[in-house]
Amino acid sequence: MIHPTAIISPKAQLDSTVEVLPFAVIDAHVSLGPGCRVGPHVYLTGHAAIGARNDFHAGCVIGDAPQDVKYKGEPAPVRIGDDNLFREGVTVHGSATPDQATVIGCHNFLMVNSHVGHNACLGSHIIIANGALLGGHTQVADGVFISGNCLVHQFVRLGALAFMQGGSALSQDLPPFTVACGANSICGLNIIGLRRAKYSAAERLELKRLYHALFRSGRNLSAAAAAARKEFTGASAVLMLDFIAAGRRGVCRHRGAAAAQPDID
Repeated sequence: MIHPTAIISPKAQLDSTVEVLPFAVIDAHVSLGPGCRVGPHVYLTGHAAIGARNDFHAGCVIGDAPQDVKYKGEPAPVRIGDDNLFREGVTVHGSATPDQATVIGCHNFLMVNSHVGHNACLGSHIIIANGALLGGHTQVADGVFISGNCLVHQFVRLGALAFMQGGSALSQDLPPFTVACGANSICGLNIIGLRRAKYSAAERLELKRLYHALFRSGRNLSAAAAAARKEFTGASAVLMLDFIAAGRRGVCRHRGAAAAQPDID
């Protein structure tokens, strides 16, 4: 299962079912769970703990040193769960602090040349399309879809089932279930994603009413959120309100009716 041209440290820990293709390099502090496939010219380095059935296509670099000017060569942990797909040229950097880790959950799909910065924390069932870039310390909740060439600034949070349109750029938090468009703007709810995730019509209606109350009422967001807590009590509504309350970088705002798509708003 290991091609003779691959270079693997004798200290690396590989399950007996791991497949390693030509010219891959695996360093000493890397562990790979059952069923992983390491494609040609893949470089696995740093302190990377990788779960089962992960598939790394050609040219991936996983666990290399963080792009942080404060980094001084300490161990840079990466933790990756199970059943993730990393397409060609994906880069995932190790943590800039040895007491934390860059974390990627399970069942994620990272497409060509996408990047996950140091100390980022990704949940599960996330799709990151070609060329999307996540800065350090970003937090991405379950079910998020990040389209091609999107940019996410360091420390920004993306809420559950949020959707970023292609080329969007965020330096503020993206609330759960919403659609990002352009720079720090949203244009409605991710209705298609909610349907695919089996949210009921009643749940979708409550979220739509909450969205209007928060982002289209013309009120100050803090005041609107405080008033909404008295009216909206469903689990999804509370999740959105809690997300907004926990923000430290500001929250993306509604761009206007002209930007909204009929199936989204």
